[in-house]
Amino acid sequence: MSPELLGGLMMVALIAAICAGFPIAFTLVVVTVVFGYIGLGPMVFDLIAFQTIGLAKEEVLAAVPLFIFMGYMTEQAGLMERLFRAFQLAMAPIRGSLYLAVILTATVFAMATGIVGAAVTVLGIMAGGTMIRAGYDTRLSAGVITAGGTLGILIPPSVMLIVMGPVMGVSVAKLYAAAFGPGFLLSALYIAYAMVRSYLNPALGPPLPLEARASSIIVLVRELATGLLPLAILISATLGSILAGLATPTEAAATGAFGSIVLALGYRQLTWGRFRDAMTKTLETTSMIVFLALTSNMFGAVFARLGTATVVTDALLELQVPPFLMLLVLNAIFFVLGWPFEWPTIVLVFLPILLPIVQVMKYDPVWFATLVAVNLQTTFLSPPVAMAAYYLKAVVPQWELGDIMRGMMAFLVLQVIGLLVVMLYPPIATWFPNYLFP
Repeated sequence: MSPELLGGLMMVALIAAICAGFPIAFTLVVVTVVFGYIGLGPMVFDLIAFQTIGLAKEEVLAAVPLFIFMGYMTEQAGLMERLFRAFQLAMAPIRGSLYLAVILTATVFAMATGIVGAAVTVLGIMAGGTMIRAGYDTRLSAGVITAGGTLGILIPPSVMLIVMGPVMGVSVAKLYAAAFGPGFLLSALYIAYAMVRSYLNPALGPPLPLEARASSIIVLVRELATGLLPLAILISATLGSILAGLATPTEAAATGAFGSIVLALGYRQLTWGRFRDAMTKTLETTSMIVFLALTSNMFGAVFARLGTATVVTDALLELQVPPFLMLLVLNAIFFVLGWPFEWPTIVLVFLPILLPIVQVMKYDPVWFATLVAVNLQTTFLSPPVAMAAYYLKAVVPQWELGDIMRGMMAFLVLQVIGLLVVMLYPPIATWFPNYLFP
């Protein structure tokens, strides 16, 4: 059997095992060792050792647990609830005010956390009941919450971008700068869609009653100041220091983690139980990401050594299609992969396989990485996995899962539209990083 064919069987075995429900990271280890030993002999163990050492030298990965802790700690401190309350009071007289408040809260809070599960869960807890009591449309409400919650995986400090940087061989700071344009574009699309529908059909999102509005302008200003200002300072200290070139992502993440503790302490929300809970969740999430990064590196090294990656690259290049059409093909592949797989698997296993095509076609790596990030945001809304729907259903059991799924579909279409816009007009992603890092 040729090494290339063995590599193909290796990929088929991996996909089959994952679809059968086996844990991804452990499946990667078993498949890598078995097929690698068949094709390469004892050398596979040397290759695994070198990959482990190489990953351990990636200093930027140290930012992963720090940013994750920052997200969980700000969640424990109740900052999202305060922010939502401030926007709710400010927008109360407007049709669809709760939709607007949810999306604005999700957009701002996305700059303080890169964790989708936590964002969708908290948004569902604090906004779901309020929307039900206000008579808001179930499907549109579910779509707004799930789509808004997924912004955290795209808008910095996205953990996905930290992991993607070393894979693509580009600066995480440049990826952070590039992700703002598409992230805010998607947020604007969500707002426009929800507000236009509310304007055309007031029954979907009526203005809030007088008793749900601020009693005075002083109350409104106080709520906005306490809800928005501390979070703005935290975001400026972390993302601002990265974009200004004053700190590395790891140093900024450490600042953000410390700042989240200070804010929790200032709001009198810092207890041993909450601190321990944030630490435990951070350990669980970080362990999953780092172990998956390690095992996927092993898999990728063996897959490439067998020569199958080269065969895949050559087969796609032999199509001899224009660069834009190839770009559509690659993004279609990532979009389809998002149905059964979550983003870590796609970024760490499949992206390196297709990366040589990006290099041959001479796409801007920062722009392409941003397109992949926007594309992978759809994985949380794409059936049959659509994890955002299950996060929301868990905290708002009154809503039927079918209604949540249907509500997400419109926002999935908006995400595809946003992706096409960034593909057709690259400066949306490239202008800011080119300005900051000429």
